[in-house]
Formats: sequence, structure tokens, C-alpha cells
Amino acid sequence: MTAIAISAPGGPEVLQPEVRPVPQPAPGEVLIRVAAAGVNRPDVLQRMGYYPPPPGASDLPGLEIAGTVVAVGPGGDPELLGQAVCALVAGGGYAEYCVAPVGSCLPVPGGFSMAEAAALPETVFTVWHNLFERGYVREGETVLVHGGTSGIGTTAIGLCKLFDIKIVVTCGSADKCAAAAALGADLAIDYSSADYVEAVKDFTGGKGVDVVLDMVGGDYLPRNLACLAEDGRHVTIAFQRGMKVEIDIADVMRRRLTLTGSTLRARSAEFKALLADEIHRTLWPRLADGGWRPAMDQAFPLVEAAAAHTRMQAGAHVGKIVLMVG
Repeated sequence: MTAIAISAPGGPEVLQPEVRPVPQPAPGEVLIRVAAAGVNRPDVLQRMGYYPPPPGASDLPGLEIAGTVVAVGPGGDPELLGQAVCALVAGGGYAEYCVAPVGSCLPVPGGFSMAEAAALPETVFTVWHNLFERGYVREGETVLVHGGTSGIGTTAIGLCKLFDIKIVVTCGSADKCAAAAALGADLAIDYSSADYVEAVKDFTGGKGVDVVLDMVGGDYLPRNLACLAEDGRHVTIAFQRGMKVEIDIADVMRRRLTLTGSTLRARSAEFKALLADEIHRTLWPRLADGGWRPAMDQAFPLVEAAAAHTRMQAGAHVGKIVLMVG
């Protein structure tokens, strides 16, 4: 099979096509003939040498795929053969074939293209777990999400709209704010020209938001806490501006704030299966009803993975970038 390997840590040019053996599914796994693979920022970090795959995972980048099940592992259910699925994987998605744990596979929602289905697992699993499970967001609340036109940001907008949650996002330009608003954001703040803390306070009448979903970290953290209402929850999923910061613990105590966070890639197959089951039961029926589709930016052929990474790093994209394989 053709796969995209990382020849050495570096820029997009280190993504090179290679011929590799087709992987074989182990017990509890399926082999998927990949039709499309999502491109995510963790892929970029892995390519740069900052985010190695967890033990036992493929060294190939790619955390989400969509395609057709063509083989099952020993003892697997033969009824899975031929099914169209999307799957969260710990690596290996940038290839013509990829193995995936059965529990991390979900059926392609009705009416979705393979490209749209490949754009779901990584961002939907991440937003669902961190915003809805760790952040305990519920109907009628308000959230703040940074990076409003990223894959995470656009997914958060869509899911908040499905569940009657107000969402405020930040973006780096007026054009991106307009794009986020068109996708359903209740307020899009251009952080290059406005103080998002003051904008949040104005929007909420001084109360603040109930949850912040943050992928920036660093000096954003104390500003994020200033955006929170009493009993607010802050959920960290990345730290693009640094891992360390000083905060006022007395303020956390006084306003009963909760700080939490998570990473998804290294979690167990059992955890991901439980998460997939909840998403399948709770969200998938709404997708089949046409309630939301992921915002799609641009599709590239598999062998042009370097161009896809170049676009992601340029920051011009709105929504999901995918690689077309089949």
C-alpha cells in the first residue's frame, strides 16, 4: 500500500510517500480500506518531532479515517465486512489501509460523504469529551472557545447549536470572525483588535461564561479565568502559548472555579469505546437527521499531504482539511 511517512522531524516536505505492507488486524480490530483521512494539528506536531505516537501505535500520522471494513481480526464479527465506517485511531491514517479498534468505529452518518465522515472522529471525540463530559456544559449555558475557525472550533460551534448552548469564539481576523458567525457562533471576537475578556463580559452582562475550552494555554489562562462566571469550568486541550503560567488560587477558591483538561490519543481502547458508544447514542441520530455537518475547508490527494500541512500551518483554513485516498 501507499502510505505517507515522516522521513525526519521537520517541515511539511518531510512527509514522503512510501510503499508499506498492508497492516493486519489483531483481535478486537478491523482493517479499513481508507477513502479519506482527516488532517489535524497533532499530525503537524508529530511531523515536527514534538508529539510522538503512543507505544504500540503506528509511526504514520493520521488520527481519523473513513472507509470500508475489508477484514476483521481473529474472532471478529464477519458482519462488519463491507460496512462504511469512520474511526478514531492512534496513528496510521495517512495510508491506503489502516487498522482500527472495533470500539472506536462508528457508522458513516446517513447522507455524509467519506470526506465529511473522516472529518468527524478526532474533533467530535475531543469536543464531546472535553466540553460535554469534563466541562459538564448543558442547555442554556454559554461557552468560550478559542480558535473559532479551526476543526475544534467549528465542531464546537456545530455541537453547541445542536444542544442549545450559546457559544463565543475568538478568531484572528475580521474575515474569520465572519466565517465563524456564519457557522452559528453567537459572538465572534477578533482577538487582534479587541480584548476578548471585555467582549465576553459585555456579551454576558458581566456574568461571564460557564465553560472555557482552551487550546492556547500560557498567558491566556488567567485571562480565560477572568472570563468565567462563578462555578465556571476551564478545560485545557492544548498549550500553543506555553505550559506554565501563574494564576491566583484565591480567585479560583472564591469563585469556585474548576480547572481540568485531557489528552485523547494515549487513552485506552476501552475508554475510547465507551466514548464512541455515548457519541453514537446521543449525537449520531441528530447527524442522521441533518442537524449538523462539519465545516469542510479543502481536500488534497494523499500524496499531497505536505500541501495539506502547509495550508494548516498557514492558518488560513476554515474547518477541516482532509486527504482523499480511495
